[in-house]
Amino acid sequence: MRTTGFLLRVTCSLLVAFALAGNVTAQKKDDEKAPPPTGIDAATGKILTEAIEALNKENYAGAKAAVAKLKLDALSPYERSRTEQILATIESSRDNYSGAQKHLQAAIDAGGLNEKEVSDTRYQIAQMFLAQEKWKEGAASLEQWFQTAQNPNSAAYYLLAVAYYQQNDYKRAIGPAQKAVDLAEKPQESWVQLVLALYLQQDQYAQAVPLLKRLINMAPEKKTYWQQLSSVYGQMEDYPKSLAVAQLAYNGGILTDDSDVRRLADLQLFNDAPYRCGLTLDEAMQKTQVKSDFKLYEKQANCWIAAREFAKATGPLQRAAEMASNGDLFVRLGEVQIQRNEWSAATTALQSALRKGGLKDTGNAQLLLGIAQFNQKNYGAAQESFTRARNFEKHRKMADGYLQLIKVQTG
Repeated sequence: MRTTGFLLRVTCSLLVAFALAGNVTAQKKDDEKAPPPTGIDAATGKILTEAIEALNKENYAGAKAAVAKLKLDALSPYERSRTEQILATIESSRDNYSGAQKHLQAAIDAGGLNEKEVSDTRYQIAQMFLAQEKWKEGAASLEQWFQTAQNPNSAAYYLLAVAYYQQNDYKRAIGPAQKAVDLAEKPQESWVQLVLALYLQQDQYAQAVPLLKRLINMAPEKKTYWQQLSSVYGQMEDYPKSLAVAQLAYNGGILTDDSDVRRLADLQLFNDAPYRCGLTLDEAMQKTQVKSDFKLYEKQANCWIAAREFAKATGPLQRAAEMASNGDLFVRLGEVQIQRNEWSAATTALQSALRKGGLKDTGNAQLLLGIAQFNQKNYGAAQESFTRARNFEKHRKMADGYLQLIKVQTG
């Protein structure tokens, strides 16, 4: 955060003041009247003008050499204040903010500045604390400045917010950050981002929503804002709006990454739109927007199963089962195929599940296998499966029921 430019503008603006001061001095000779408090001795004015002209050319060494001709203790309050401002500009050009601050404070202490100039100088001192990342001192200095400043602008409030934010004092940062945005006719994007970050830091999601909408209007192409708005609605448990935002961004070609598509599918499934979930994943796979892995196939199968589109579910479920580390998805596949009365396919899937192992419920797999075999009238194999299933207490009653049926069928 460089302040040299501002100080240079301040000192350069003094050229006019020095010219006027010269006229005042000349008037003293003609009218023999005492000079006003802002009067500058002709010799002093010449030296200060020389210094300022050097500053205009960024000849800081020349400016310093010119000022060195002055005896500071012999200067009037006004002359001393202007001289200290020039010295501050020189130090600031060297990034010696500490030295510049001392000269600015000396300019105030000399008593030659009017109220507005004192206020502006205090503001510059505060800026220099921030330039040195002295956030605590900068915040305190700005707070002091705000006490006397007339109509502070939005930038000043933003700087105060940054100073508190850098100290992790988020509660004190929110007020000035919001004020900065409210005062600015067209606030910078980074200003709105700061207010948003502060509200999110404190889980104030309702306040974050209008800020995210504003950021989307400012930069609709930035997917981060769409993602955040959808997530914030999720945090507020307004899942339909969370889905609506994500869907709109997806339809607009903004959310296209693998993780974006998967999250959209999850939202669709959660919001009781499983068919749309399946279509979204189908489309994304065709466009190669997503990596075809175990989790994706499982998610796609879950969408189609929830939509009761069992025929569409078997393909992705088969692929997921083959990629899985255990046989549980083969059991799920077998269940779907039993639902469709595809007894032979169900038998194959359930046998694959038992071979792969690592099942959460081996007894259930044995029971389902027996049911598939029973419906193919393969009673011998079914009897073996039900006998194994009855070793598991929670499946014993049903297994025994089927064993009785087998006796009837084969009796």
